[in-house]
Amino acid sequence: MKRIAIQGLIGSFHDIAAHQFFQGEQLQIICCDTFEEVFENIERDPTVIGMTAIENTIAGSLLHNYELLRDSGTTIVGEHKLHIQHCICCLPEDTWETVTEVHSHPVALMQCRGFLNSHPKIKAVEAWDTAGAAQNISESNSKGWAAICHAEAAKLYGMKILEDSIEDNKHNFTRFLVLCNPNKADFLRDINKTNKASLVFTLPHEEGSLSQVLSILSFYKMSLTKIQSLPIIGHEWEYMFYVDVTFDNITRYRQSVDAIMPLTKELKVLGEYKDDEKRTNI
Repeated sequence: MKRIAIQGLIGSFHDIAAHQFFQGEQLQIICCDTFEEVFENIERDPTVIGMTAIENTIAGSLLHNYELLRDSGTTIVGEHKLHIQHCICCLPEDTWETVTEVHSHPVALMQCRGFLNSHPKIKAVEAWDTAGAAQNISESNSKGWAAICHAEAAKLYGMKILEDSIEDNKHNFTRFLVLCNPNKADFLRDINKTNKASLVFTLPHEEGSLSQVLSILSFYKMSLTKIQSLPIIGHEWEYMFYVDVTFDNITRYRQSVDAIMPLTKELKVLGEYKDDEKRTNI
């Protein structure tokens, strides 16, 4: 049995992503209130695997999670891209006529803004978790309240689905990272089948320093799939660069890392893993 630490409750998108990534395997889900708790669980018990969102096609990158990842000492061993779909659900006895409030995570509310605007009489209320909103309404028997969450969470907590797929953008995906203690990495991935890597580095404050690094990666046939810069606190106009690259040849990838290392002030490999090319048909 694999023990997976997630932010959120059973039925949350993290939970769904974990079960899709480890499809067919027996899982014990460790529910955490915060992303910090996910990393604390891995640090406390090296056998725990973490599942954490890192970016969304609409909301963008979760910048704080990049910092947690860099400082945690964990390594990335996989990724999963989940199609984000929302439903509105309520207690079985409620109807459209009786619902006065809808509760959900602020990001979920934002992703369903068009739907909410079309129902101006229903008040939107922020909650800490999508599945948690459904659970709270179900357990407290809060009549007149609805939740926005995944349909699986609605069913899990005995809620009635009033309408499914209410999200504004039907091409909404969240990318999740699978994390673990570095000593456990080879039990979760075959290093020879990896074709993607995540790096973080700092550069000297010199003209053209970033372009030199990118030119070398291009020379070694590395495909740059993401670059994210974050300011270094206390160092004005200096940045950390988070880069994802994909490759066909792991030897050339490692040569490229060796080649750019002298150009950086600090470089860390956050993980080497297989990219998730699967997409849910829409």
